[in-house]
This record gives sequence, C-alpha cells and structure tokens, in this order.
Amino acid sequence: MRAALEAQARALGVADDVAMPGFVPDVRPYMARAAGFVLSSRNEGFGLVLAEALSVGCPVASFDCPSGPRELLDDGHLGTLVAPGDVAGLAAAMRAMVAGTIPRPPAAAVAAHLRQFDPAVIGEEYVALVHGIWSSPRT
Repeated sequence: MRAALEAQARALGVADDVAMPGFVPDVRPYMARAAGFVLSSRNEGFGLVLAEALSVGCPVASFDCPSGPRELLDDGHLGTLVAPGDVAGLAAAMRAMVAGTIPRPPAAAVAAHLRQFDPAVIGEEYVALVHGIWSSPRT
C-alpha cells in the first residue's frame, strides 16, 4: 500500500511531513524525537509499546482500556488517559502533544514506576505465587 499512502500524503499536502522508512529494528529513537505517542487500542493486555515510549521520554496518550494503559501510565500520572471510545478526547490529547503542552514524563518517575514490570521482578512474583499455592493447605 506504499504507493497509495504516498499518493494520499501528496493529495493531503503533507508529503513533506511524512516519513515511511519501512521496517526499522528499533523505533525508540523515533519515539524519543516524537511530539507524542498515541495508543488507540480498544483492548490491551499490557501495552509494551507504552513502556517503550515512556522509557525514552515521549509524551503518551492512550484510551483507558480495561487493562494495561492505566497500570503502565501510573493512573495517568505519566501520561494522558482518555475514556474508552472518546475519539474527541484522544484528538484533543494529540493536538496538545503537537502544541507541546503535554510535558515529557520525568525520567526518574518513569524508571521508578516501570521497575515493577521488569522481567526479573515479575519472575520473582510468579515464583512466590507458585510457592504460596503449593504450600497452602489443600482442602
């Protein structure tokens, strides 16, 4: 669809502002320079991409899906949570990102918050859970 997308960008007059680099093995440098990152999913399990965007200091907005974004964005302290399906609210957050009125999340706060999702931490929690289940009395 590349040719069709390029034609659409030209027709909309935004071709000079659109980059389509194709496959990129590490998108974090792009995220670090971006005005913002938007996760418009209706459902998420974890939303690793939010953690990636936060980790490079990118402002983030997301629909407040039933699970994932709220936990990753620390109840909205590290990014903008928008009510599920509130397209106008998400568009407003995007405009604020482009205008530069949504601040970049503080690196220390992001690092401290995301530490709980580190694989080693999660692994220890799973092991503790299994031990707790295994050692609990059976009825």
